[in-house]
Amino acid sequence: MADAVSLTPPVSAKKGWETLGLLSRYQWFVFLMASLAWTADCMDQQLFTAARVQAIQAVLTNQHGAEFVKSSEGAALAKSWAAGATAAFLVGWAVGGFIFGVMGDRSGRVKTLITTVLLYSVFTGLSAFSTSVYDFTLYRFLTGLGVGGVFGVAVALLAEEMPDQARPYTLGLLQALSAVGNVTAALITMLFGYLVSQGTFVGAKWQPWQIMFLVGVAPAALVLLMRGRLHEPAKWVERVKAGKAQGIKAGSFGELLTDKRWAKNAWLGLLLAFAGVVGLWGIGFFSVDLNQSIFRKVVGEHAQQLGLDDATKAYFIPGMTMVWSGVGLLTLQIGAFWGMISFSWLAQAIGRKPAFFISFLGALASTVAVFGFVTEVWHLFTLVPLMGFFQLSLFGGYAIYFPELFPTHLRSTGTSFCYNFGRLIAATGPLLLGYLTANVFTKENGYQEGMRQAGMVMSSVFLLGVLVLPWLPETKGKPLPE
Repeated sequence: MADAVSLTPPVSAKKGWETLGLLSRYQWFVFLMASLAWTADCMDQQLFTAARVQAIQAVLTNQHGAEFVKSSEGAALAKSWAAGATAAFLVGWAVGGFIFGVMGDRSGRVKTLITTVLLYSVFTGLSAFSTSVYDFTLYRFLTGLGVGGVFGVAVALLAEEMPDQARPYTLGLLQALSAVGNVTAALITMLFGYLVSQGTFVGAKWQPWQIMFLVGVAPAALVLLMRGRLHEPAKWVERVKAGKAQGIKAGSFGELLTDKRWAKNAWLGLLLAFAGVVGLWGIGFFSVDLNQSIFRKVVGEHAQQLGLDDATKAYFIPGMTMVWSGVGLLTLQIGAFWGMISFSWLAQAIGRKPAFFISFLGALASTVAVFGFVTEVWHLFTLVPLMGFFQLSLFGGYAIYFPELFPTHLRSTGTSFCYNFGRLIAATGPLLLGYLTANVFTKENGYQEGMRQAGMVMSSVFLLGVLVLPWLPETKGKPLPE
């Protein structure tokens, strides 16, 4: 009797995104939990990006009074603290990456993931109760601790649970879904901006920026889904047991940075991440602030057409400006989603390093275009998505590439070192942008919008990523190091 023909294609027959069909029901659950943890994490990040200026102005008003905040000195102080809070967040991200990267290798991927989700959710919510720039900045640092821990353990968990053929696509999709969290934050921003424009919050006890941070508590509910249902990867359990028997310590920074096999990958991977992190957090996300001049012009003209009086304009203009800020963030993230999806395909088609090369050059060109040429509303729907496509495609690459550089007992530690320690250095990015805008490219020096020139100058950081690529290994088609 002839053998029955299998209806399930053999592993070798599945290619590209078809490899997602190899996932079992439990593997899909792991993917869902890791993706939701990272997606919600990114939503919290972008709620901060959208609300930080309002939050800083509100707490400065609480400290110094409304008249001071309206003055040129108060406006300069607000910009300075907005950059400082962002830098504190990035420093917390880096420190959290250290702490929870090691914890992920030693105590387990799942236990660490649950801890980090709780951490970033709780302190995002507490940001809503800030009364000064000092406690607000502290909460941002503590939120950063949790945010920094999520990525390393999430990609380590996913990399070890997924079939080899499907691994690049699931990791790329994990990072691409971060855009869903960012889009959610943009839609929340637009909703609250519209409510502000209608006078909903005039005299209200709770202001939009506070409610937006309270929304950031919602991801804590994921813990209820994870507990008891999510299990440590068998690869990690087996490797830890074998390591103990052989006297090998999991999550050892000493081994990571002294063993020649991994130290080179760690330091060069750090530089690779540094270029993308500075490009995004030190430049790209400040395009939302840059675009305020376009938003104010459009909203001001709209207010004039409606014939609004000064009292109505006082809440209509800030509210609709907030709506347009959400639009700018939304278009950037739509581009980001397709950029990260495209990197997954390109990395499998031509290799990790060539894909990074294209993305870094694209990020440089598109960022210069945004900071140099965005002056009209239609630019928000063309140049800004293009910048989002290339800048965030790099982060899709980090999710795929970094777990492939390190063995099981150092995978979380190594990934977190590259992705998060780079942020410790990259925390200087927002500060440098603020310094160049306030002290170099000033009106006194003949620059009407100094952030434009500062952003274009700083875009050269993407060339660093290009320069380190030749020294890194190509991992396409190779199994994870054991």
